[in-house]
Amino acid sequence: MTAKISFYGRELNTYRANLHMHSTNSDGVYSLGELIDLYGKEGYDVLAATDHYRTNKVSETDSGKLLMLSGMEFHPVGPRGLRLHLLAINIPEDFEDPSSLPYQEAIDAVRAVGGECILAHPYWCGLNCSDIMQIKNLTALEVYNSDTRFIGKGNSVQVWDNILQLGYHLPAVAVDDTHRARDFFGGWTMICAGEKTVSSVMEALKNGTYFATQGPVFHKLNFENNVFSVECSPCEELIVMSDCSFGICGSMSGLKAQNPAESKDSCEITHFETEIPDAPTLTYIRCQIKDKNGRYAWSAPVRI
Repeated sequence: MTAKISFYGRELNTYRANLHMHSTNSDGVYSLGELIDLYGKEGYDVLAATDHYRTNKVSETDSGKLLMLSGMEFHPVGPRGLRLHLLAINIPEDFEDPSSLPYQEAIDAVRAVGGECILAHPYWCGLNCSDIMQIKNLTALEVYNSDTRFIGKGNSVQVWDNILQLGYHLPAVAVDDTHRARDFFGGWTMICAGEKTVSSVMEALKNGTYFATQGPVFHKLNFENNVFSVECSPCEELIVMSDCSFGICGSMSGLKAQNPAESKDSCEITHFETEIPDAPTLTYIRCQIKDKNGRYAWSAPVRI
């Protein structure tokens, strides 16, 4: 049965999605059919086939209940001469690789045919905030990438917060970036939409109606009358954060400890509510939770 979420006053379905994966059509070790079978058995709802420099004939696959999105990972040269890794989602199956174009022209070419672009693993690519601020018309960036964690650069949360503070209001996805077995099921995006169709899923991506996760889930997110409230799966750490030094800790292991001997005690919570100050220095709000196994989930930012 499809899980539900109360998403800022809207009752929506949630669909588990992997938006970054590679098959034997580029540098992956599994065929597209094998990936469909593996992700289907794991309970995923949506897959984007994003092989390097080329699309897949997803319309000809036997995907069962999985919704397949046609995609591609392409690599134009970006700011400072760094090679960008960009995911084109929902492009025609005969779309030609735009990597030879200037990066902004390449992104705009994707958008011209109805696609959207996600910036892949910015930390791994060596991108800083100044670089990303020059790249326009992105839909999201990867806050977590399961494959790049093996060199310690899977988490791009700091660069995400920094560009949010600079006014680039990008939501964030979590992905596997599947190449081989070790990458499976480490991070995914929970699409919050009315139905499991290409148009509904793409509308959710464009609007930031989703959350990124390694396992924990949000059941309710709301921000009304300066009050932010959240309901989620059991978590040991819940933090509501905004610009610069602002943050409110709803729960954290050892938070209420009175002496060092108590500091390892943990307390799981499933809901939290807090008032957000009406301050001109605060421009966005987001929530980050962590379960007892050390797995995180990140809500999309909401403008204040």
